[in-house]
Amino acid sequence: MQTETVYNGEYSITTDQSKFDLEVIHHYLAYDSYWAQNIPMETVKKMIANSLCFGVLYQDKQIGFARTITDKAVFAYLADVFILPEHRGRGLSKWLMQTIISHPDLQGLRRILLVTSDAHGLYEKFGFELIKNPDKFMHIHNPDVYTKQ
Repeated sequence: MQTETVYNGEYSITTDQSKFDLEVIHHYLAYDSYWAQNIPMETVKKMIANSLCFGVLYQDKQIGFARTITDKAVFAYLADVFILPEHRGRGLSKWLMQTIISHPDLQGLRRILLVTSDAHGLYEKFGFELIKNPDKFMHIHNPDVYTKQ
């Protein structure tokens, strides 16, 4: 897979997974996120290896992350989006979303799905909207999966 990196001053966004700091990503997801509490490091490694991921770096240090799960033809799921608190308020989330939405592998898709409890205003700026017919969507939800392991 070809990697891409874009720069904005001392910040960069890269799809080069060799640049990712797995400890930072794991710590945020396992301890600071509301959606992946207690996620094991091995699960984080596996999900990154099997996703199109975007690392946000400041002076080559991990300060943000997002990933998409996609078939690159019709569908993508956006997940695990975060910017560390000390770097928020600098437009990085907008830049990250613009980078994701414009990525070549995510063009021409029929649907990009996102499940989130916050930042709806941010995502709406990039075309996301509440599902008009939520009764047509189904899922298997196992919120305690990481505490059962």
